[in-house]
Amino acid sequence: MRSMRSAAMSTASCGDSDISGTGIAAGTPAYRGLTMAMLFAGFSTFSLLYSVQPLLPSLAAQFGLSAEAASLAVSLATGPLAIGILFAGAVSDRLGRRPLMIAAMFAAGALTLATALVPGWSGLLVLRFLTGLALAGVPAVAMAYVAEEVDSASVGGAMGLYIAGSAIGGMGGRLVASLVADFGGWRFAIAAVGVAGLAMAEAFRRLAPPSRNFHPSAGRPAALVRDARALFTDRAMPLLYLEAFLLMGVFVTVYNYAGFRLMGPPYGLSQSAVGAVFLLYVLGSISSARFGTLAGRLGRRTIFWVPVVVLIVGVALTAMQPLALVIAGIAVVTIGFFGAHSIASAWVGRRAQSVAGGGARGQAAAFYLFFYYMGSSVLGSAGGFAWTHAGWPGVTGFCLVVGGAALAIGLRLRAVPPLRVEPVAAPRMPVP
Repeated sequence: MRSMRSAAMSTASCGDSDISGTGIAAGTPAYRGLTMAMLFAGFSTFSLLYSVQPLLPSLAAQFGLSAEAASLAVSLATGPLAIGILFAGAVSDRLGRRPLMIAAMFAAGALTLATALVPGWSGLLVLRFLTGLALAGVPAVAMAYVAEEVDSASVGGAMGLYIAGSAIGGMGGRLVASLVADFGGWRFAIAAVGVAGLAMAEAFRRLAPPSRNFHPSAGRPAALVRDARALFTDRAMPLLYLEAFLLMGVFVTVYNYAGFRLMGPPYGLSQSAVGAVFLLYVLGSISSARFGTLAGRLGRRTIFWVPVVVLIVGVALTAMQPLALVIAGIAVVTIGFFGAHSIASAWVGRRAQSVAGGGARGQAAAFYLFFYYMGSSVLGSAGGFAWTHAGWPGVTGFCLVVGGAALAIGLRLRAVPPLRVEPVAAPRMPVP
């Protein structure tokens, strides 16, 4: 904590020597403060968003719910997040990036803490809805904040820490919630995540440097509509958005209902053991880097279908009975999903350089994230009907159908030519 305060003081007291002609330079106190702040922002966002996922069996037992009804605790946060992302960027154009991110993080932490205290299921869902809406102010704005404030040569490192924080937060929030739930129940678990979220919001407020290069602006509706039309009439963009929807739907469905299966007979695993399954996210981080490098060497069109096939193979493995094969299947699903997401999100960023004269890059990313989180919300809950009516074989069948559709689209994307030589993209979008 002392080092955090020191970094904050250094950030606050840094002079213009920390700022190059185009932004904050690497190696300065301001840069160190900003990168740490972005790490906390990524961690907080995805731990608050997904910490309830391993607790779904406990919520179902507490409130007498079916699996698909319990999954609303996740879906009613990711859905509003998806919608909010489409508008948060425009709001930040008027109010500023840093103030919106600070407000979003504090609001989400406070709402999560309130979720642990609310007595009824309906109240819990309302608070989860508001939490998702509040969190939209972070992923929609983070890239713009870094791009505006950091020297162009140093942007990669700052965004890399934000994405790393997102990955660690998605895994850590689920794991911490599972461990605490085993000792104190789901309410204490959610409260612990909420308190951590508030602490990280305060750390971000202290460490993130004030905006120096932000200039308020009002978006021109005609230009936004024109750019959106260009994106959706492009041959590849709508297919990539649909891939985000389908692939995220398979991934979240597997993780949503794996806990129900593993905590029930014949496995009877504890809440902590189920939470440990989320350590498989480490494989996703490795897969993302490896497939990204492979796509850069062999071409995105050539390689994109491969991780989709890997994901489908993983789904099939989870249908097996031995516990080792079930866990191996979830691991393979994780590897395939992160590999495909890594390629698709970078592909969107690169192709957007050539659509609408390159002026639609922000909208392209926002639409990708919209479909990405809508896949989590819509298909993640739809998979619950398969679990309720047909058990894990139903979940497997549902995911194989959705994964098969993703594979068909991936093969179709092979025939879509590049608009021109596509330049190197910005860092990949954050993981779940």
